[in-house]
Amino acid sequence: MDNIIAKCQEAQQTVDAYYNVAKEQVSKLVLVDGKVSKEALNQEQHAAHGLAWIATYKETLREMLSWATNLESENRFTEYEKLILQFIFSEYLCQIKTGIPMSQLEVIRPKDLGLKNGLFNEIDNNSFNDLILNGNESKDRLELANIIRESVSSNNFGSLGIDETSSMIRDQFNKFVEEHVTPYAHEWHLKDELIPMSVIDKMSELGIFGLTIPEEYGGLGMSKLAMCIVTEELARGYIGIGSLGTRTDISSELLLIGGTEEQKQKWLPKIASGEILPTAVFTEPNTGSDLASLKTRATANGTHYSITGNKTWITHGARSDLMTMLARTNPEEKGYKGLSMFLAEKERGDDDNMFPSEGMSGGEIEVLGYRGMKEYEIAFDDFKVKKENLLGGEEGKGFKQLMETFESARIQTAARAVGVAQSSMETGLKYALDRNQFGKSIYEFPRVSSKIVSMVTEIMAARQLTYYSAREKDTGNRCDVEAGMAKLLGARVAWACSDNSLQIHGGNGFALEYPISRLLCDSRILNIFEGAAEMQAEVIARRLLTSN
Repeated sequence: MDNIIAKCQEAQQTVDAYYNVAKEQVSKLVLVDGKVSKEALNQEQHAAHGLAWIATYKETLREMLSWATNLESENRFTEYEKLILQFIFSEYLCQIKTGIPMSQLEVIRPKDLGLKNGLFNEIDNNSFNDLILNGNESKDRLELANIIRESVSSNNFGSLGIDETSSMIRDQFNKFVEEHVTPYAHEWHLKDELIPMSVIDKMSELGIFGLTIPEEYGGLGMSKLAMCIVTEELARGYIGIGSLGTRTDISSELLLIGGTEEQKQKWLPKIASGEILPTAVFTEPNTGSDLASLKTRATANGTHYSITGNKTWITHGARSDLMTMLARTNPEEKGYKGLSMFLAEKERGDDDNMFPSEGMSGGEIEVLGYRGMKEYEIAFDDFKVKKENLLGGEEGKGFKQLMETFESARIQTAARAVGVAQSSMETGLKYALDRNQFGKSIYEFPRVSSKIVSMVTEIMAARQLTYYSAREKDTGNRCDVEAGMAKLLGARVAWACSDNSLQIHGGNGFALEYPISRLLCDSRILNIFEGAAEMQAEVIARRLLTSN
């Protein structure tokens, strides 16, 4: 299509107008005196969550436009990127107009928001309709499929839109992954093994654990955008490798936001160097996302707190040295206000003795994927934590401290999702090019190559939305909505890519020996942890509906 950027800019106007009308309509359904009614929101959950998805699409298309415009100004906007932009606009505009899939079984349509028929006749424009009708034709998809095939050797799937320094960082960690992770990841998964300490030591040497920790505390002091780029590459090799960075990111962020200067000086250099491995200990049985109902007790007793209660879904729980633990210090204060955060030291365990520290016991939770760090349930019975390890030295601040880390955690999770999606696409592409049927590679069949084209397109969209949320975080702007959107979209894209890549593999994809079977399992968790898709959509919707 000619003048693709201009067409997309004009089409964006329709998207913005539709979002504004949708927000107005949903506001009528769930707002009472300018505030979100809990009862109304529960009743109109489909519409409210649909609004979150509409907003996510709107911001995704806006960021793709920004990406394309910047590339054009730098004379880097090739046919590759033009087709990616054209396809994402064509597909997402069509879904906005006819129905956005919130999951495989749930589609949000204009009528679900209470909007009258013919809305788009009132607000759309020629470019909007042209992109829907003509922006995703077979000949164009074939052209992009051919470009993708030609670029495999260079590992180029469209310009990422990052600067030279960021590209060098990406290349460095790409080499690390290709040498130390990719050849071994599937074996680790099949044997359900912890990531070898030798690999973790190499990660320490590269500064991965101190990536965003300020230099004054022994870190590299790099940006959240750099963290995204590194995490994407690590997760492309193995989701567990990418997720190791999340443990340190959460703990270091908690310390930087809520810790005393003494706590920062003591713990941050050890986290940055990899001397200690942290883990997050928040979730309890039957609580899920409802952290206000946590029951684990922390009772002050002389020079320490005594911790009693049960925690579950603790990632890397056995081999960690430090637990950032949320517990209730004030049993009389129900809800969030009675919670405090602790820096709980423990002995490092192993497969033979998972929890050697006194007052701890537990076991492994066997899982489908995401195996490299393992999941655990842990029981605490008079487990002792020094009073000096109360984060910030003040009780009742735990939930607030944790909430302030969620932006970074969700940005990081979105980057992991992009990495898993990228790995799934590359795995499917390699198989399609190598596999011959009926005298030619199966990539020659349009329904195979078209799947790859769609993957490349949506991965770029999820990546640019993730980069945007990271840049917002780096500038100090509140970005909980942007981070939530990036995580929401990235998780869906990762699952779609792994599922379609497995389909390309046919029966072989169902065999455990093929890495795509692992990628399918790994991608599935992304839509659940760090805020399940449903909860994520609700949080986004609440913020949208109460913002001007």
